[in-house]
Amino acid sequence: MKQAGDFYLEAAGEGEPWGERPLGAPEARALQEVLRQRVRLTPLPRRPRLVGGADAVCDREERLIFGAVAVFTYPELELVEEAAVSGLCPFPYRTGLLSFREAPILAAACRRLGRAPDLLLVDGQGVAHPRGLGLASHLGILLDLPTLGVAKSRLLGEAGEPDAAQGSQTALMWQEQVVGLVLRTRTGVKPLYLSPGHRCTLEEAVDLVMGCLKGFRLPEPLRRADRLSRKLRAHCRSLTG
Repeated sequence: MKQAGDFYLEAAGEGEPWGERPLGAPEARALQEVLRQRVRLTPLPRRPRLVGGADAVCDREERLIFGAVAVFTYPELELVEEAAVSGLCPFPYRTGLLSFREAPILAAACRRLGRAPDLLLVDGQGVAHPRGLGLASHLGILLDLPTLGVAKSRLLGEAGEPDAAQGSQTALMWQEQVVGLVLRTRTGVKPLYLSPGHRCTLEEAVDLVMGCLKGFRLPEPLRRADRLSRKLRAHCRSLTG
C-alpha cells in the first residue's frame, strides 16, 4: 500500500483495465442506455470509514489525460493513500459523454490503491444526466463501488438558487423527478451539484459531502485529487519541455 502523502506516477497504456473500448458518439450513447440499467441507487450498508475523491484533467492538446484518486479516513479526514495515472486520452470531448473520456483513467488510478474506499466522490455527474449515466455512475459500475457525483456546474434540470448560508440546498429537477441537489458548501460561494452515482442515495449525499469539508468549497478528497491530477500534468509537461 502506498503510504499517506506518497506521490507516484504510473503510465496507463496497452493492457490497462480501460473498461469499455472507445467508441464513436452514437455507439457511446447507445451503450449508456444499456449501462444505465445496471445503476443501483441503494443506501450504503454502513457509515463509510474511507472516502475517496476522483478527478481527471487533460493536457492542452487533449492528447494525454491525467487521473488521480485520494483516500481519506472519515470523519477524521486524514489522508491514507493516493494514486495518479497518466495515459492517452481515449475519447474526444462531447457533452454528455464525459465518462468515456475520464472513467478509464480514473478506474486505472483506483485499481492502484491498496484498499478500495467505502465511497468514492467523483468530479462529475451521477444520474443527473440525459441518459442517467454520468461519470460517477459509469465509474461506479466499472469498479463496483458506491459513488456520488459532485459537480461544479449543472448539466441539466432546473433548480432554485440555494440561500447564501453554508448547508443551504435546493432540489435539482429533471422530467418532473428529483435527480440531484444544489448544495452551498461554503457561505457566499458558488454551490455544488450533487447526484447519486451507484450504490448510494441522494438522501445520504448532503451529510457525506458536508462531513468531508475542511473550510473549502470542495470536499477534501476531491480537492486533493484535483491538486494531484494537476500536479501530474505539470510534471509530465516539465519532462517534455
